[in-house]
Amino acid sequence: MAMKVAQIPKPGADSRLSNATFPSRVQERCASGFKPVASCRSDLFTKEGSWPGIQYPRVPGHEVAGIIDEVGARVSGWKKGQRVGVGWHGGQDGTCLQCRRGDFRNCLNLQIPGISYDGGYQQYMVAPVEALAAIPASLSDAEAAPLLCAGITTFNALRHSGARPGDLVAVQGIGGLGHLGVQFAQKLGYTVAAIGRGTEKREARRKTWSERVYRQQVD
Repeated sequence: MAMKVAQIPKPGADSRLSNATFPSRVQERCASGFKPVASCRSDLFTKEGSWPGIQYPRVPGHEVAGIIDEVGARVSGWKKGQRVGVGWHGGQDGTCLQCRRGDFRNCLNLQIPGISYDGGYQQYMVAPVEALAAIPASLSDAEAAPLLCAGITTFNALRHSGARPGDLVAVQGIGGLGHLGVQFAQKLGYTVAAIGRGTEKREARRKTWSERVYRQQVD
């Protein structure tokens, strides 16, 4: 099956829209026909070649959401037509010491979409079943995709912070990750202080998310 891909041909090069053939199915993997993909600054690892061992050409993208189009013969627990997402964690070997301890994110052979294998900047994508996360009907694909990297990063920081409802939590830098952190903190019951440069979005952030908004003074 023919498809379009946006791939990086070599380190430092710009992405290039190319024709490709959808890869043949592998038994342990799940083939998914994805639609939206969110952009993350970590995609620069692939563009710049700054992550060791990347093989080119490579398709970036690790904030992906869509619908399963096909599953491998040995796949269970997932079915065609199911809505799923793939984030930074793109699979683990399940056999190393870290995996046997349940510490999958520190797997010695951790896979990352767009780095270890082609990511979501293509019409169809093949991903290991270990990388899949179910998407609830209450979230659109465009809403869900950023949660799979930026969202889990900020949520994990908050849930491991030791803060309790009512505690003051400061979020510095209200950008792609920070705006999610502020919203998570508010929903978790914290008193939230948003810290950022400039004043152009100060009132909007005060009214929408945060009890306290501070401007960072830059000399």
